Amino acid sequence: MQRHESREQADQGMRLDKWLWAARFFKTRPQAVAAVNGGKVQCNGERAKPGKSVQPGDCLTIRRDIYEWTIEIMALSRHRLSADLAQHLYRETEASIAARELRRVSLEADKAAQPRSEGRPNKRQRRQLLAAKSKFNI
Repeated sequence: MQRHESREQADQGMRLDKWLWAARFFKTRPQAVAAVNGGKVQCNGERAKPGKSVQPGDCLTIRRDIYEWTIEIMALSRHRLSADLAQHLYRETEASIAARELRRVSLEADKAAQPRSEGRPNKRQRRQLLAAKSKFNI
């Protein structure tokens, strides 16, 4: 009997925040609620509330940190699944994958272009720094 009820509930949809948690976009439900309330999640191009009912076929745009996902919901799950199984709950668009990869590559290039420090100066380097500073009265 319970299986039949869960199928009926699946046809009706489920809460957006619970789906985001089950699909492992957020570690906890309160984090998912905060993201939805903060406007980081859009459902079918519109700002959503945490209790919005989502169904397979809905399109979500999720922004987290500096990355953005555009996905289509493929299935619903009332329980949090393993990472491998959770990936079957949605399908990411090709444009979204390409944009995230481009963002990752540009961040790596920016990081490589920044000068690197070799750590704290040793005694000789400290003396040289102090001499240079005293020369300019800094």
